[in-house]
Amino acid sequence: MNRTIATAALISAVLLADQIFKIWVKLNMRLGQEYYILGDWFRLHFTENEGMAFGMTLGGEYGKLLLSLFRITAVVFIGYYLYSLLKKKSTPPGLIASIALILAGALGNIIDSVFYGVVFSDSINRVAEFLPEEGGYASWFHGKVVDMLYFPIFQGYLPDWIPFWGGKYFMFFRPVFNLADVAITVGVFMIILFQRRYFRAEDEADDKQETAHTPSTTDVPAGSSAS
Repeated sequence: MNRTIATAALISAVLLADQIFKIWVKLNMRLGQEYYILGDWFRLHFTENEGMAFGMTLGGEYGKLLLSLFRITAVVFIGYYLYSLLKKKSTPPGLIASIALILAGALGNIIDSVFYGVVFSDSINRVAEFLPEEGGYASWFHGKVVDMLYFPIFQGYLPDWIPFWGGKYFMFFRPVFNLADVAITVGVFMIILFQRRYFRAEDEADDKQETAHTPSTTDVPAGSSAS
């Protein structure tokens, strides 16, 4: 399969799965509602994120607008970088997949921020409506990102013998996130884990290309004589 088609398919699959999951949650759950999937440690817990991934925020109305615009700008640069990688036959497939996952995740959360406030009613004490007659819960670029994956695998008080944190309440993993966040995290970790392999392969390919295009000092142009 052509690399460009495969990359587009990966981005489309992540986006589709992310949006289907979010829309299902939005149209079937109230804010704060949760379902237990695997005991206590894996739950669907509906929350809405005002800001960045894993519940981090950038406060205020203008902060939200700034964050949405920053996301769009970042996606443009990531998309251009991915395009430049696809043009090089020497680019490792793993690097292309990593950047594609990051791009897909960023796009998934941008869709929430840009459109969800306009097309959905709020989810406070009720299940949201799609395209409500009274209008959405926010204006363009001020939508909230839907989060639902919750893994409180361990919660309790830490042993007293642990320095600094002994005796304190601890929960792992506290943040609630979504499939777009997962795609971004997997893409970033792939780059961190395999950066030497990815970028060494690119550097070696660039060196070979430069060597192939560099004329030898012993070469004599046709039609001329050496003095």
